[in-house]
Amino acid sequence: MDRRQLLGLGLSKLWLTAFGAAGLALVRPAVSEGAQAAERRPDRKPAGGGTTSRPRLVMLDPGHGGNDPGAIGTRGTFEKEVTLDIARDVARILADRHGVAVKLTRHDDRFLALDERVALTREAGADLFVSIHADSAPNADARGLSAYILSEKASDSFASRLAQQENQADRFGKPGSVGGGRIVKDILMDLTARHTRHASLAARQILVEGAGKELRLLDNPMRAANFAVLKAPDVPSVLVETGFLSNPRDEEILRDATARRVVSRVLAREIAGVLSSPAFA
Repeated sequence: MDRRQLLGLGLSKLWLTAFGAAGLALVRPAVSEGAQAAERRPDRKPAGGGTTSRPRLVMLDPGHGGNDPGAIGTRGTFEKEVTLDIARDVARILADRHGVAVKLTRHDDRFLALDERVALTREAGADLFVSIHADSAPNADARGLSAYILSEKASDSFASRLAQQENQADRFGKPGSVGGGRIVKDILMDLTARHTRHASLAARQILVEGAGKELRLLDNPMRAANFAVLKAPDVPSVLVETGFLSNPRDEEILRDATARRVVSRVLAREIAGVLSSPAFA
């Protein structure tokens, strides 16, 4: 029985206890979508015959897009363009060098609500969700890569302000078009299996420690806050700030195509390392 099946069983029992048969009916569709998507992906067959488990699937989420530009640097660099370029390159490297299956929440310049990004991830049956950003920091001196996981209580005021800023992205959507499923997601998050959070913690640590060998890190680079985009209850999720466009030096790096290739290579390598770690066995 895999992680998603165990989570589904636990959620079903908890909902049945709390709400009776009506509650069970509510939770089943939300859990089964991801499981069905995972079953549709064929197992890989090794050259010697037989089958192995399916290749790991990563959902990469380029932050912002469409009429939501995200942060805009002092030199006019758009976060939505930086994140899409990095995500595309990370996807290519993961597939070509590491044999990892990859999907993107968006492949072009379009707006996606935060709930939509979560739903796409669950429907795909992803093993890991990585949201890629290059935001404005609460202070202009802040620079360097950092990673965040979900927590109802923020690790610090810096992370809290970033989450508040990110969670406002839905204001760029059409009125009434987003947010409908958020109450249910919050309830499901309260019932999430411990190991989803454990895997998210492990992913954050591996990504930051590995990236720090080549890239500059933010002070205290491992943080947590209530990011809406990280609320898939059955998919380990991490938000990575590749740098901050509010800092002139970070903007200079992130607007340079060659420098972005380095960031992409490092992220792809560390994401592959996350998937091969014991937390994802």
